[in-house]
Amino acid sequence: MSNTPQAGAVVVHGGAGASREHEDGCVLAARRALAQLEGSADALDAAIAAVTALEDDGRFNAGSGSVLGLDGATIEMDASIMDTRGRLGAIAAVQGVKNPVQLARAVADTPHWLLAGEGAQRFARAIGLPENAPVSERQRAAHRKIVAQLAGSVPAMPGVNNQLFERFWNYNTPLHLPAGSGCDTVGAVVRGADGHFAVACSTGGSAPKLLGRVGDTPIIGSGFFAGPEGAVAATGIGEHIVRHLLARTVYGWIADGMPLAQALQRGVDLFDPSIVVGLIAVSRNDAGACSNSDMPYTRMVQR
Repeated sequence: MSNTPQAGAVVVHGGAGASREHEDGCVLAARRALAQLEGSADALDAAIAAVTALEDDGRFNAGSGSVLGLDGATIEMDASIMDTRGRLGAIAAVQGVKNPVQLARAVADTPHWLLAGEGAQRFARAIGLPENAPVSERQRAAHRKIVAQLAGSVPAMPGVNNQLFERFWNYNTPLHLPAGSGCDTVGAVVRGADGHFAVACSTGGSAPKLLGRVGDTPIIGSGFFAGPEGAVAATGIGEHIVRHLLARTVYGWIADGMPLAQALQRGVDLFDPSIVVGLIAVSRNDAGACSNSDMPYTRMVQR
C-alpha cells in the first residue's frame, strides 16, 4: 500500500471466510463505485453502489445471497451507511427487502438512525423499495450444509455448543437440523477526491442463529465507522467483533497516525485465529485490507 497522497480510493470486500473465487464480484463492485466517484464525487454514493452490486450478485451473504435461518425459510438482513457529511443510517433484522443497504441510506433521511424488524420492512414498502427475489437453490444448499454441521460434533460457530441452538430455539417451526454456515458480510469504504469518507455494509446475518439475532453490521463503531481521518468496515463473527468496538478502535489508531496496514493487522490480531475476522479501510493517504482467513476483496484508486 502506498503512503503517497491519493485522489479517490475504494476498497470492497465480500466477507471474511468467503471464497476468493468470488473476487470478480468485488472487482465489479469497486468499478461501479469508481464510476460513481467520477460522476458525482460523493463518497457515500460510491460506497452504496459497490454494496448494492454485491447484494445483487447472489454469491455473497447479503441481499439476494443472504443465508436462510435455521427454519430453512426466514431471512433477516442488516445494513449500515455512514459518511463524513453527517449521514448515518442502519437497519437490523429486516425481511423482504432486495437491497438493505439502500434502505439503510433511506433511514439516514428520517429522524432516526436505526430501524429494525417489521418497522423497517414497512418503511421499505412505504418508500417503494423492491422486495427480495425468491430463495435460490444456492441458498437452500447452504442451509442444508449447516444443518449437517449442527447434527455433528464440530461447532457451527467458534466457541458455541451446537446444543444451545436447540435449547433456545425461537422459530415458529420445529427444529430440524440441516447444514451450512455463514457469518460473512459485504462492505465498501471510500475516500472521495474531495476528502470526504464513507462506509457501507450489508449482511444476511449468520448461520446458524436464533430468530431476531443482530450482529455487528448495523452497530456503529463495531461493524462500521467513518470520520475525518478515514473509514473502516469489519467482517466476521459479530458476537466477537462488537466486544472490541472493532471499527472504531481501528479508526482511532489510524487517526492517531498509525500506518493503515499496521492498524488493520493490529485489529485482526485482537482475535484468536479460530475467530474469522477481516477489515478494510481507507485513510487520507492509503487504502487496504487484512484478514485472518480467505476474504475476497479489491482495492482501486482513482487516477
